[in-house]
This record gives sequence, C-alpha cells and structure tokens, in this order.
Amino acid sequence: MDVSDWPISQIAALTGTTSRTLRHYDSVGLLAPSRIAGNGYRHYDQAALVRLQRILLLRELGLGLPAIADVLDHQESATTALETHVAWLRTEQERLSRQITSVVKTIDSLRKGEAIMAENMFDGFDHTQYKDEVEQRWGKDAYARSDSWWNGMGAVGQAAWKERMAALNRDWIAAFSNGTAPDSAEAQALAWRHVEWLASIPGTPAATPGGDLRGYVTGLSGMYVADPRFGANYGGEAGASFVRDTLAVYAEREL
Repeated sequence: MDVSDWPISQIAALTGTTSRTLRHYDSVGLLAPSRIAGNGYRHYDQAALVRLQRILLLRELGLGLPAIADVLDHQESATTALETHVAWLRTEQERLSRQITSVVKTIDSLRKGEAIMAENMFDGFDHTQYKDEVEQRWGKDAYARSDSWWNGMGAVGQAAWKERMAALNRDWIAAFSNGTAPDSAEAQALAWRHVEWLASIPGTPAATPGGDLRGYVTGLSGMYVADPRFGANYGGEAGASFVRDTLAVYAEREL
C-alpha cells in the first residue's frame, strides 16, 4: 500500500470515527475519497486527511456539517486555518492543565485527610482572573456588581451563560474562517449579538444607562487583539482582529 494512500477502515480506526460517518461526509459533499479501489474500498490521500482533520476540529467547535462545508469552501489556506486552530487548542490545553492540577491536588488532600487549600482548588475555573483589569479600566464598583451577579446565577445559570458565550465565540471563529467581511450583514449581526451579550453583564458600561457604550465596546475589542488571553477566544490574533474591526464598524454605525 502506498504510504500516502490510506483505506477507509484505517482512517476510521485512527480518527475514532466510523466508516459509515466517512461515507456520509462524502454523500453530503464534505469529504470525497481520493480514489475508490477496484474492490470498492475508499482510499484517502494526504490532502483528504488534512481536510478531515479540519472537519473534526470544526466539529469540536460545535459547527454543523453545512457550516463546516461553507468554512472549508471559502478559506483558501489550510495552513492558516490550522494555525488558528492550534492557537485556540493551546489556550484550551493550558486551561485544562490547570484544572487537572487543581483537581489532582484536591484528590490528594482528601486521600491524606489533609485540609483542602481553597485558594488552590479553582485554578483554571476562576472567573475573577481579570479582576484587576476590570477594576483598573471601569472601577471597583463595576467588578463588584458583575461578581455579585455571577455568583447569584447559580451553577445552572452560569452554565447556560457560558454556553451562550461559547456559541458566540464559535460563530465569530466560523465567520472569520469563512472570510466574512467586517462590514457585511452577517458580521454586523454578530456584532449586534456581541453587544447584546455585553449588555447582559451588570456593572459594565454596556449595561449602564448613559454609559460610554461606544468607548467600552471599542476599548474592549482592542483588548481582544492586545491580550492573547482574550484573543484565544476568537482563534488567535487574526480572529480577534476580525472581531475588533467588525465591532468598530458596528460602533460607528449604531452606537
């Protein structure tokens, strides 16, 4: 067998998916085999595997198959797309590593019957990690009100809010990957959703009547680009720049 030519059964085993799924990807025009052997078996070359890797990564972001097809059809460079994914994955890796370490420490303390160190239990979970930035930019009252709102939501409310944020971030990444123009109707609809999301957080200028909403939105979007911690939510610096530019257009038109 050619080392650059893999049968469907091997690809299914390597990816943890099924041959049926791979055939479905072909039937919907998402991933065609590079060739079909005389025995009817499908085979995939290197280009097909790169495309499959991108499909699986986009699935991890929660995109449906039609959206994935749209992204792949409109993005010219596979290398650029994968670089964007790597930036996001590295951020997730760092966050999950911190969570694992904190949970392992808790388990170790429980097994030894030792007192649990509360300050070490929630590393990687901490929503207060930007406390200093918030207080410096918008005052202690802004942080206090937001913190009180967050703690009052409870676990269910917090999970729902995080999912709303994650869905918005996924849509930003998809729009950027799709080559969407910042001033397009699609991008501006995302900007509207983003501002509505910001306005749901008490204590921020977006939620304060008479607050400097325009300055807040443009200033915050600048932070997305300047600070890798923020930019990672949008796939890295390039994705964050797309968000900033889109919000700048929205602020100019609507705020």
